[in-house]
Amino acid sequence: MTFDEPTGERLQKVMAAAGVASRRVCEQYIAAGRVAVNGETITEPGRRIDPLVDRVTLDGTAIQLDTSRRYVMLNKPVGVVSTLKDEHGRPDLTTFTNRYEERLFNVGRLDSDTSGLLLLTNDGELANVLAHPSFGVMKTYIAKVEGEITPTTLKKLIAGIEVDDGPIAADKARIIGKPSRGQSMVEVTLHSGRNRIVRRMMDAVGHPVLELVRRQFGPLHLGTLPVGQLRDLTKVELGQLLTIARAENTPTEGPPE
Repeated sequence: MTFDEPTGERLQKVMAAAGVASRRVCEQYIAAGRVAVNGETITEPGRRIDPLVDRVTLDGTAIQLDTSRRYVMLNKPVGVVSTLKDEHGRPDLTTFTNRYEERLFNVGRLDSDTSGLLLLTNDGELANVLAHPSFGVMKTYIAKVEGEITPTTLKKLIAGIEVDDGPIAADKARIIGKPSRGQSMVEVTLHSGRNRIVRRMMDAVGHPVLELVRRQFGPLHLGTLPVGQLRDLTKVELGQLLTIARAENTPTEGPPE
């Protein structure tokens, strides 16, 4: 009589290799019922999995088991186009991606005259989900605009306004500080990915954008990352991002701006 050899790798070994914790601590997580494989809670540390196929979560947060994947946050400067090759010879993202051995590409885009948070990765699966035409992830922008923003204007932005390609509404909008020299600062949060949508919204309410920065993309926050600098996502940030992407079965609208 012959028996099939067990296939795959032990769950705690794979988790430890992914940087979750030591193998022993991972065994404790499993025994405590905090780990799930493909949605099934696992309590036996000896469980074998295929790290390239199976999806593992800890306390409901996704874990990236493929250690060849890289996720980098860039604070894109104004003047850089969101492409890896610009046919017009303008500064592009290769200025930043060339620093890495992995072939990184951008998830979504920011206009040349918009700065802020841009995600770079070699994870095609994640990028495809986040850039899906119907995917809508919350994004927060800080805009310096002409004129004095009033509470009435904020209400219009949230209630919805008409732009050239249809109605649009901000999920949140608030004034930052006091107007100065005929200019205001406004924070706008929305899940639409329509092209140049923040600029077009502010034009529609009579406050053209002078400067625009994307501060947040889903669970990712720009924080204190200086303009033109990059950093790898933390384990927590990556887990949050993967969890959202994997759970998103019915995306809502437009590719990320």
